[in-house]
Amino acid sequence: MLTYLLWAVPIVMTATTLWRLPALWHVDPLQRALWVCCAGFAAALWCRVPPVKFALDHSPVTDLSALLKYVASLVAILGGLKYITGAYEGPARTPTPPRHVTVSLWVSRIAHGFALAWLVLLVVLFFAAVDRTEPSTDFAADHAGQWGAALFLTIAYIYLGAASSTACFQWGRASRRAEHRSLRIGLALMSAAMLIYAVYPALRIVTVWAPPRASDYTMRTIADSVTLSVAFLWAVGAAIPTTVVLSERCSAWWTLQKLHPLWADLIHQFPHLAFRPAGSRIGEAIRLWPPLDMRLDRRTQEIADAVEQLRHHATPDLLPCARYLAESHVNPEPAAEAYWIKSALASAGSGRRSPAPARMLPKKPLTSTHAEAHWLAAVVDVYARVTPEIVRVLHERAGQPNSGGSPLPPSP
Repeated sequence: MLTYLLWAVPIVMTATTLWRLPALWHVDPLQRALWVCCAGFAAALWCRVPPVKFALDHSPVTDLSALLKYVASLVAILGGLKYITGAYEGPARTPTPPRHVTVSLWVSRIAHGFALAWLVLLVVLFFAAVDRTEPSTDFAADHAGQWGAALFLTIAYIYLGAASSTACFQWGRASRRAEHRSLRIGLALMSAAMLIYAVYPALRIVTVWAPPRASDYTMRTIADSVTLSVAFLWAVGAAIPTTVVLSERCSAWWTLQKLHPLWADLIHQFPHLAFRPAGSRIGEAIRLWPPLDMRLDRRTQEIADAVEQLRHHATPDLLPCARYLAESHVNPEPAAEAYWIKSALASAGSGRRSPAPARMLPKKPLTSTHAEAHWLAAVVDVYARVTPEIVRVLHERAGQPNSGGSPLPPSP
């Protein structure tokens, strides 16, 4: 199982890195920092994949995988620290920031200030003080008790532990204050990952100076399990809020496409109300600009404006007749609105106007554009199935409000 995970987790992390690749050209430096963190983690994980590790360790530089792994970890940590401190410091620095922000900034400045010196020291120790006569199976376990390797690993793990502790504290604090549940869960998972990386380095420093009696295989399994667990928790935690946002965007796109038949019919009748002429369904589906939320807001507003115009083509009795016909529907209110719109739109298309404008449709307790769009989507479900025969009967009944005509036909 561990062998499969040694492949699966780096692949997932690499996919995440590629997915976030546009962040390199993003104007927000925090997005670039988050991409650097993902890329660093992905590179460090690939150094543990057996074929990659074997190729690096048997290259002209023996045990190169160990050096690259810790350098990649350095890059990931620096990116993560920049993202954390930038996110919680905020765009405007206050004269007296909270203590947790001050501590994080202090740790971040030290980490970034000494990054080059830390890297140079690691490289010097790696080439000058570490015994690399033979490629190692597990770098820490095979060099346990050797002062050069112990010093090399101690410096690396102190850096890793300090940065991880800061990240754990900040993400844990933020998870308790997050407004959305998905963000709370994501930050909690990322905090748990950093907690592991804060505790593990301390234990690892002890084992490199005082080697335990456990076998090399056991130590290697523990090291791989910890690294994979941290990467998995971090990747899932970072992906949850993004996945929820992506799901919401997909839902908004689907709602936008669902409103197209109603919107197109109304805009063809009242073209002056539209920001731009109604295009084909395929053309509207593949549009990339304006942004999706803006398009959905504009479409619902244009539908509302057009429905307001339909009052001049509907008799006062059209809505009661539409409600009568909609009684057999599971959700009669949007069904009644669909019948009313279809009938009034047919009158508008034939040039008929009502002597007196009909009353406005009842207001709905809708608090957002998305709520209004979902209501209109329910209207479209019925609107698309209203036949010309039903429209004709509605017109007849609405034009004879006091007559005792025959009952309306059943709803389709």
